[in-house]
Order: sequence, then C-alpha cells, then structure tokens
Amino acid sequence: MPSSSAIQRFKSGLDKALGGTLVALMTVAVLNVLWQVATRFLLGDPSSFTEELARYLLIWIGVLGAGYAVGQRAHLALELLPERLEGRSLERLERLIFGCVAAFALLVMVGGGVRLVYLQFMLGQTSPTLGWPLGAVYAVVPLSGLIMLVYTVLQFIEPPTEPETAQSHDVGSA
Repeated sequence: MPSSSAIQRFKSGLDKALGGTLVALMTVAVLNVLWQVATRFLLGDPSSFTEELARYLLIWIGVLGAGYAVGQRAHLALELLPERLEGRSLERLERLIFGCVAAFALLVMVGGGVRLVYLQFMLGQTSPTLGWPLGAVYAVVPLSGLIMLVYTVLQFIEPPTEPETAQSHDVGSA
C-alpha cells in the first residue's frame, strides 16, 4: 500500500491540475461571453459561435466541477448520520458512502458516459455552429467519472480522521 505522504502528493497534484483546468475553462467562458456581449451591443452583429461555445464550456465546467467537489469532499451531503456516529460506526458509514459514490462513478459516469460518447461518434453527430464532434463534447462525462473514482479510492484508502462540520459549508444564515 502506498504511503500516506505519497497519497497526499498524488491528491495534491490532481487537485492542482483539475483546479487549473477549471480556472482555464472559466476564463475562456468569461472571455467568450464578453465577446458575445461586445459583438451584439457594440458592433451590432452578434458572433455566431459564442452561444454554442458557452453551452459546451458550461457542460465541461459543471461536470468536471462535480469530480473536483468529490475530491474536496464538498459535494452535497446529508450530515444527519455522520454527526451522530463516532468511532468504528462512523468509519463504516464513510466506507459505505465511498462505495456508493464509487459505484455511481463507475457504472453511471464511466460506463454510461463511454456508451454516450461511443454512440455520438458512431452517429457522427457534430455541433451545428462549431462543427465539433458531440462525442468529444460529452467525453467529459466518463472523464469526470474516472476522476470521481480516483478521488473515492484515495478517500477509501485514507479516510479523514474527523468529519467536517456542517458550519464550514453553510451557505449563510442571516
């Protein structure tokens, strides 16, 4: 089994790569929307590709962001049981949760995503304006599933010693 420091270095590298990719995609999305606004209102002739590009960037950002959230343990969670459990019971619950997330990632995201991408490539479907193969657009689904699976395996190998408190993820209470 790999050492704890090796696992942490790998996770840190994956976090940085995925975070950087998400920042780059968001930057392109913002620039794309600014270009759309500029061409529409300043030039009076809206750019033809920006709406489609914004849609595909949003898909990639959302789906990759879900994989990143799994790695940061920032995904949507119900804290009712983890708050009431401790010790061995808490560890068993966490392992059950890791198993469910891994099963979803493997069966739905990777398995279903590969089938979706394969079908899009087999049908030869392309996006109307950009002419991109839709299989490439939807390739983010199995990619994100693999990322979720990797993060889940890392969490399964080395579960956290203390559960995060619900206060750290509160949206706000006024």
